Amino acid sequence: MTVNTLPVREALLDRRQKLDAAMAAGGTDATFNRLIADVDTALARLENGSYGLCETCHDPIEPDRLLADPLTRFCLDHLTPQEQGALQRDLDLAARIQHELLPPSPFRAGCWEAAYAYQAVGPVSGDYCDLISAANGDLHFIVGDVSGKGIAAAMLMTHLHAMFRTLISLELPLPDMMERASRLFCESTLPTHYATLVCGRARASGDVEVCNAGHVPPLVVSGGDVKIIASGGLPLGMFCDEQFSTTRLQLSSNDVIVLCTDGVTDAENPAGADYGHGRMVEQMQTAGDRRHDADALLAGCLADLRHFQAGASQVDDVTLLLLRRSA
Repeated sequence: MTVNTLPVREALLDRRQKLDAAMAAGGTDATFNRLIADVDTALARLENGSYGLCETCHDPIEPDRLLADPLTRFCLDHLTPQEQGALQRDLDLAARIQHELLPPSPFRAGCWEAAYAYQAVGPVSGDYCDLISAANGDLHFIVGDVSGKGIAAAMLMTHLHAMFRTLISLELPLPDMMERASRLFCESTLPTHYATLVCGRARASGDVEVCNAGHVPPLVVSGGDVKIIASGGLPLGMFCDEQFSTTRLQLSSNDVIVLCTDGVTDAENPAGADYGHGRMVEQMQTAGDRRHDADALLAGCLADLRHFQAGASQVDDVTLLLLRRSA
């Protein structure tokens, strides 16, 4: 069993307290009684060591389903046909919602153009990708990766999306926004949850500010030169009082910022070798005229990744975002 039961216990106790409060405020129908009984049963299973085991086959339940719903009692193999159908409909809807949350493609805002790939390894993804034009004309770009996989990670990705959309509207300095986002994420999720993330702000002048919270280092491509922007902080939400620093850049026409999740750098070929950050650097150094077109540059990167994998299966979500200054 790979689920940490301590945060699960805390979540269940918190749910029990909220149900008790609702009952005291007048909630007395059968639904409240059933929910309380379900929570009490889960707590009892934690005490006797049977929590997280399917009540039919006694094998471990899928960890991401337990994190999404701590009251889950059966593994996927032992859901009824009606329950399996309902779960598939929920996954289909979640996938459509995630697709609708992605930025438009192609994307243009002032002197900036962007191209991205967002490829989930399953029905839903824990990767986060967004491009947000603020009221003051700034462009914010974000790529992140939530801890965990599956449904639970996808729920947290949606939480991050809403949170950053709200914070960006406040027009805070980038370090302040990241610190507030980290605190909110820490306070509103289980202790085991965090997100690695790069958030940047680009202005029409070419001035770019980048903050890296424990994520895969972005690349800045200028001509044939490639610069790596190192990580400057812990992952978002790991602690409630984190502080973040930023790196400032000045981009000229045709310069490109490359951001990705570790589904790219950790992709393996049939021999088990990683694609790696170094190969990304080489790909950018030899891009040539493709740097004048974000879509063409993205297509070249994805083609090189597929060539490297040589048919090996994708085992993690893949997100790749290219932001180019066009003028």
